[in-house]
Parts: sequence; C-alpha cells; structure tokens
Amino acid sequence: MSKQVRLTDPLVKDDGRLRPASWDEALDRAAAGFALARERDATKSFGMFSCSKATNEMNYMAQKFARAVMGSNNVDSCNRT
Repeated sequence: MSKQVRLTDPLVKDDGRLRPASWDEALDRAAAGFALARERDATKSFGMFSCSKATNEMNYMAQKFARAVMGSNNVDSCNRT
C-alpha cells in the first residue's frame, strides 16, 4: 500500500494536466470561473451544495453567496436526506 500524501499547494489544470501553482494564481482562476458562470447565465450554469451538518450560519452564507453574488437560486443543503 502506498502512503497518501496531503496536498499543501494548489494545483491548476493546463492542457489537461495538473501542475503546482501559487495561491494567487489558483484563486484568480477560481474567481474567473465564477465570473464566467455569471456571464453564462448562472441560473442555468451554477449550483451550490452545502452540508446539512454544517452550521445554520454556514448554510446561510452558502445560499446568500449563490443568490446575491452568483444570481442563482440553485442551492441544495441536503436537508431532505
């Protein structure tokens, strides 16, 4: 059995391959992905999952981000399971 190693730096995908990146680059790419989802009508291109075991405050922030920032009502907190 191989020992699993925890990632300590972000990875980004270039040409289908993952490579190490700086935190600034990784966060810029994540922000660009959110912006692209908004441009492509986030009501159809974005959804948010939150955990039913998270605090009410965390679930509130997740749905607030999805609705206020992304413009999407596609929010699920798995509370029905």
